[in-house]
This record gives sequence, C-alpha cells and structure tokens, in this order.
Amino acid sequence: MREIAVYIHIPFCSSKCYYCDFVSFPRLDKRIDEYVECLIMEMELYKDMLKECTVETVFIGGGTPSYIDESHIMRILEYLYQNYKSDGIKEITIEVNPETVEYKKVKAYKDTGINRISIGLQSTNDNLLAQIGRRHTFDDFLKSYEIIEKAGFNNISVDLMFGLPNQNIDDCVNSLDSVIDLNVKHISYYSLIIEENTLMNRWYKEGKMKLPDEDVEREMYHVGVELLKSKGYRHYEISNFAVQGYECRHNLYYWKIKPYIGFGISSHSNIGNKRFWNYSSYSSYINALKNGNIPMEGEEYIDKDMQMAEFMIMGLRLVDGVNRNEFKKRFNVDVDEIFGKALNRHFKNGLITEKNGNIMFTERGLDLSNIVYVDLLPD
Repeated sequence: MREIAVYIHIPFCSSKCYYCDFVSFPRLDKRIDEYVECLIMEMELYKDMLKECTVETVFIGGGTPSYIDESHIMRILEYLYQNYKSDGIKEITIEVNPETVEYKKVKAYKDTGINRISIGLQSTNDNLLAQIGRRHTFDDFLKSYEIIEKAGFNNISVDLMFGLPNQNIDDCVNSLDSVIDLNVKHISYYSLIIEENTLMNRWYKEGKMKLPDEDVEREMYHVGVELLKSKGYRHYEISNFAVQGYECRHNLYYWKIKPYIGFGISSHSNIGNKRFWNYSSYSSYINALKNGNIPMEGEEYIDKDMQMAEFMIMGLRLVDGVNRNEFKKRFNVDVDEIFGKALNRHFKNGLITEKNGNIMFTERGLDLSNIVYVDLLPD
C-alpha cells in the first residue's frame, strides 16, 4: 500500500504581503463558501483513484488558512477522514498569521486532529514587518503564540526571513534569539526572494528599495545557522531547523521526491513519474469542478534521467544529503554510474563531501549549490 502526502490550498488572506507571489485573494470573503464546496468536489473526484493510498501527512497552506472560519477547515478535514485512508496520519499542519489567531479557532483545529501549527512571523522588528506588508506586530505574534500553546499545541513552527530591505545582522540575531527563548520546536529561516509579479519587485527595479548586498545576506544566513545549532536545533535542511524529532514530515515528502497530491487552486501534485498542477485562475478552477471535471491545467511525465537528477538535487537540500543505498534501491543503478564525473569534480573543488555513504554539501557547497545542481541535470 502506497503512502501519500496531501496538500490543501486555502487562497484567502487579509492582505497580500509585498513579496508574495502565491495565488491568494485578499478579503474575497464572498467566495469562501463556494471555494470550499469546490475543493471538496475535487477531493471527491480523486477519491477512487487514491483509494489504495494511505495519507501520511496533511499540510494546509495558503494564502492564510486561518483567515477563514474554522468550520470550513473542520469540514475539509472531516471529508478527508471519511473518504481517504487516514487512520495513520502522523502530521497535520496548518499555516496561521498572528492577526488571525483566536482561541476558539485554534482549539477547533486541535479538536479536529491538527497537531502542528506554522506561524508566519518573519521578523521581530515592527518597522521591518511594516516595510514588507505584514499586518501584525511582534506583540501580536507573542499573543498568538500564547493562545496556540493554551489550546494545547506543542509542535509549533515559526517562519523567519533574512535579506529584508534595511535589515541588518543584529535584526536577524534579535529575531532568532526572541523565538529561541520561546522553546519553539521548529524554525524556518528563509532568504527573501524577489519574485517577478510583486510590489517589491517593482520597487526594487525603480530604485525605491535597498536590499542587503550578497555578502551581508550570506553572513545573515551563516550567523543564523551557527546560532540555531548552538542552541540545540538540528539543521536538517538548507532553511529548516528543528528540535530532534520535530522535523516537518510533510516537507520531507517533497525533498525526498515521495508522492503527494495537491487539492485547491494552483496546487501541484507528483505521483509516480507524473507531475500535474491545477488552474491558477479562480474562475477556471471553479468552473471545471462545477462541470464535474478535474481542474488540471497541465501535466508532464518525468523520464528516469530527470527523476534521478531531481532525487539528487532535492536530496542535497537535506543536510544529511543523498544516501547511496537509497539511490540504488530506488533506481536500480549506482549513483556513480550516473553522476560519477560531476560528483568527483565537486569532491575535488570542496563543494560536496561524503560521510557513511551519504553524499552532502560542505558549508561552502551550500553557498554555491547552484553550480552543483546545474552539473547534475541531464543534457
């Protein structure tokens, strides 16, 4: 019986952050009921196809899932429980933003089986938060964190960002120290990426916004990594740190190229050698489902060469790297037979190393990872 991860996309939010390029709809409350109905229709359409699959993890992302009423989240999960093999689910995560957290809502999450909450903080500096379009303050975050703990949650993750406009290394250290002091079980520490269709991209091109230079941005990362490791966090993926045993199981499905299905607008899925994705247009997604059709916008089949390359590239994101035996078990070929020349080149230039049969980046390799990734792609 095959295990599968489930992603559920809730595209609604209170406002769009200036760096956000996800499919999200600020304050489109009148569409929420319709969207949830259609999302459940989509789950119904896949029910028979996935009847032999056991759901391992669920991740409810957005948008801001906590923006919508908790009854909608409960309804979606109850449908999943009743129609999919879900008795053995190990992890159900929901993303929340501080300004949307209420005790009644969070307690309902807990009572419905959600056992992990990911809070989007990004920084403890209120000025920086305002500059990137966040609607909350650090004090709002502290209040929301207290509510989440009071509702019985222990497995809490906090998102922080570095490389923000006008941010300095002290800001990063202060944010990390403040979150570490809460004994948070998981911290994601991401670099800001300026995406094409965002306000930030426009401001940057117009010269209205100054970002830290590349050397400072790299120092922000390295200082953060060393601080988190010194406080007992396990650096298990390039941007993710956890108390032992609290790694995000769902994201490990992505990084290890395990099968996952995405429900909701713009969601992506990967099953076997097939990758497919839903419409990112609201009307196209809704109309397809109202006509009884799967809302698939596109699909592609991944040949073995690309599957092996992706397994290496995603696996190298993990600090433990790619295990030789796992590679051979999955593809029935030695990793050196396929990637020997590229690996030897980067062993020699100090970008990768090997420990106990695991091929992994060196510290220098983490900074220059794209050089290795390009070498691993098929011709």
